[in-house]
Amino acid sequence: MKIPMFKHDWRILLVEDHPFQLRATQYLLESYGFTQLTTTDSAEGALQHMLKAAQPFDILLCDQCLPDLPGLDLIAYASHRGMIRQAILLSSLTSIELDELKVMACNHDLPLLGYLIKPLKQSDFRNLLTLASP
Repeated sequence: MKIPMFKHDWRILLVEDHPFQLRATQYLLESYGFTQLTTTDSAEGALQHMLKAAQPFDILLCDQCLPDLPGLDLIAYASHRGMIRQAILLSSLTSIELDELKVMACNHDLPLLGYLIKPLKQSDFRNLLTLASP
């Protein structure tokens, strides 16, 4: 039996181009009780989902190193058009590089909660999700 760890069943858009990471992250979210998941392997696919959505996604979980658009650029585009409420970057970049991206996001008033370094650690992921607001 699945026991939800979070009170809110947010609408989450997961964008990850690596098939294993996509599935592993999806499984982790499902284990937390999230059921309103939309997944895609590209920024283009994410934009299509966002354009079709009746309301903004609560959280955009996005790989920074997508082949068709950097994750932070996708977050900026979606945020400025009201397509998302909050975002989390996923990446295998160094923490120094990711800290620089976080500063850039802050300077541009992007709703970035933070970043997670791949491979994802369940405790870091859970802790970052607790910062998200419904």
